[in-house]
Amino acid sequence: MKIRKIINLVPILLVIHVIAPAQVLSDESLKFSQLLNWVDKYYVDSVNKNELVEKAIVEMLKSLDPHSTYLNKEEVRQMNEPLQGNFEGIGISFNILDDTIFVINPIPGGPSEKVGILAGDRIVQIDGENVAGIGIKNSDVFAKLRGTKGTKVTVAVKRRTVQELMDFTITRDKIPIFSLDASYIIDDKIGYIKLNRFSFTTLDEFQDALSDLQKKGIEDLILDLSNNGGGYLDVAVKLADQFLEDQKLIVYTQGDKHPKRTYLATSRGDFEKGRLVVIIDEGSASASEIVAGAIQDWDRGIIVGRRSFGKGLVQNPMILIDSSMVRLTIARYYTPTGRLIQKPYDKGFDEYSNDLMNRLTNGELISADSIVFPENLKYQTLTTQRTVYGGGGIMPDYFTPFDTSYQSPYFNKLLNQGILNLFVLNYVDDNRGDLHSDYPEFDVFNKQFFVSDKLINQLIKYAEEEGLELNPEGLSKSKEQIRLLMKAYMARDLWNTSEFYQIINTRNNSVVKAVEILQDTEKYQAALQHSFATGQ
Repeated sequence: MKIRKIINLVPILLVIHVIAPAQVLSDESLKFSQLLNWVDKYYVDSVNKNELVEKAIVEMLKSLDPHSTYLNKEEVRQMNEPLQGNFEGIGISFNILDDTIFVINPIPGGPSEKVGILAGDRIVQIDGENVAGIGIKNSDVFAKLRGTKGTKVTVAVKRRTVQELMDFTITRDKIPIFSLDASYIIDDKIGYIKLNRFSFTTLDEFQDALSDLQKKGIEDLILDLSNNGGGYLDVAVKLADQFLEDQKLIVYTQGDKHPKRTYLATSRGDFEKGRLVVIIDEGSASASEIVAGAIQDWDRGIIVGRRSFGKGLVQNPMILIDSSMVRLTIARYYTPTGRLIQKPYDKGFDEYSNDLMNRLTNGELISADSIVFPENLKYQTLTTQRTVYGGGGIMPDYFTPFDTSYQSPYFNKLLNQGILNLFVLNYVDDNRGDLHSDYPEFDVFNKQFFVSDKLINQLIKYAEEEGLELNPEGLSKSKEQIRLLMKAYMARDLWNTSEFYQIINTRNNSVVKAVEILQDTEKYQAALQHSFATGQ
C-alpha cells in the first residue's frame, strides 16, 4: 500500500449550502449597507469596499465563537483539496534543496512517474523558464506545476547519472491525496493505522488497510488519531461504525435553531470484535474526537495519549455571491453519554487561541496530576459505568506525557531550520544505489542499518556550513533522537511514510503504551473497568 503524508488542516463539516439572496432585508442589513455606501461616497480618502466588507465579516464572526470563520475564494479552493482527496498536477513529492526543486518521490501511477521522473531528479526549468538558484518557494512550485487536468507542462531535469539536462513533457492529471499516513504490523497480532484527516477517501483507505492487515493475521488494532485535525462528520460516523455494533449511538448534534440529530451505527462494521486502542493528543480535533468519544463511551476500546483539542462546534459552509465562504456554527457535538466535546470559549478569542500554550505552561502535557476534573461534569460509560469527564475534549483512559527528554535548543534548530531533513535528502541522493543494494527490503534496513557516529559528525559539519554551530551539551542530550530521526527520514525517502512511522514510533510514548496494553490482556480488561489512569 502506497501512502503519502500531507499537511493537516482545520476541519470543515457537512454539505455546502448556497444561500439565496433574501427577499426582504432586515433593518440591520439596511443599516450596514447604508453606512458602507456613505463611506464609499463621502469618506475623505478612496477606500476598497471589498476589503472593508471582508474585515467587517471577519470581526463579526470572531465575536460569535472561535470556529465561525470567513474564507476568500482562493482559501476555499485550498481548503477543499485535501478533504476532496485529490488535486490536479504532475504528481511529485518535492522539497527545495540548495535552491532547487528536488524530487523526493514521484507519486505511484501519477503523470510524472509515467514519463520517467525519478526520485533524486532536480527540476531546473519549467516551460523553458529557469527555476534553480532564484529563491523559489513552495507556493511558486505549486503555481507552476499544478494546473487543469489534460494541460501539459515541460520540465528540464538534472539527473546525477546524466550529463545533459533531460526534458519531460508531463500531462497534468488528478493526483490523489491520501489521508492514511501509515499501516503496518507491530507484532504478529497487533496492527497499526494512522490517519491524518477525515476526507472523502478516508473510509476506503482505512478499509483497504484494515483488510490487508487482517489477511496478515492481526487480531488487535491501534488507531492513531494524534494530530488529526478532523474533517467531514459523515466520514467520522462511518469510521466509528467500523467498530460499533448496530444501532449504537455515535454522536448527536444540537443547537438553538438546529434540532437534535442523532447518528447511529449500522451492521456493517469491519472491526467490531477485536481489541482496540485509539491514540489522541492535543492536536486531535472534531471528527477525531467524535470517534474517540464514541469508542470510550461504549467501552469499545482504550483511549491512550493526552486530552484532545476540544473542537465540538458544527460548522455549516455557506457560499457567498463571490464564491467566498462563511463557515457558520449551527450546533454542538455531544458524545453518546451526553458529553459536550467543545471546550469553553467564554474568555474570548485570544484566550481560546492560547489554550494549547496554557496547557503546556500549566503542566498538563507533562503530568496527569496537573489535570483537574470538574465534579459536576462526571459521566458514566454506557457498558461498564466507569467514570469519564466532560468539560471539553476527550480525556484518555491512559495518559502519556509529551516527551521532552531529548529536547534541546540545538536539536530544535536542526529541525526548525530544515538542516536535518536536507542533510538526509542529500545523503540518500548521494547513496541511493548503494542503500538499495545493501538493504533491498525495508525489514532488512530496519534491522541492520545503524546511524553511526561518523554520520552524526557529517551532520554536525553540514550544520556548521549552514550556520549552526555545534552545541556539545545539546548534542549529548538529543543524540539518540537525532539518530532515530535520521534513520526514519532515510526510510521515508527510500520507501514511504509508513516506513517512517515504523521507525519513529519505537520511541513514541503513546504507541509504546498502546502496544503494552494490548500485549497484557489483564491490563486491557482492567482499563475497561476503571476510570482514568496515569499509565505510569
